[in-house]
Amino acid sequence: MVGIPEGIIPALREHLATYVQDEPGALVFPGAKGGPLRRSGFNTRTRWVDVVKDMGMPGLHFHDLRHTGNMLAAESGAGLKDLMARMGHDNVRAAMIYQHAVRGADKAITDAINKQLERRDDDEGDEMHGVLVPVS
Repeated sequence: MVGIPEGIIPALREHLATYVQDEPGALVFPGAKGGPLRRSGFNTRTRWVDVVKDMGMPGLHFHDLRHTGNMLAAESGAGLKDLMARMGHDNVRAAMIYQHAVRGADKAITDAINKQLERRDDDEGDEMHGVLVPVS
């Protein structure tokens, strides 16, 4: 199980009401006859190529959406084990790809430390309690 961002819930509810049978075990993305949507028929059934072209994103593959979701998850600052669980990976290597791609996390960490130091300095006056040094 994974959490769903609130901004996606209205579109998901609309999809469920339009395409999903109201019964236990119903598939969220059913095929034409209600069974599993087959990979071989996905582009035809969803008109994927036409839709992404109309969006101005020709060449976008369905799997690119998974990659985008994984990048957003990694940018949240989640730890490696949490990313692995969300992605459904039991392999550290796959999750590490996304963590390495978001090196901007160091800036977020540094900014958070700076805010803590500023609050401490505001609370304690001008006393110096330590020195920050670069780490290589």
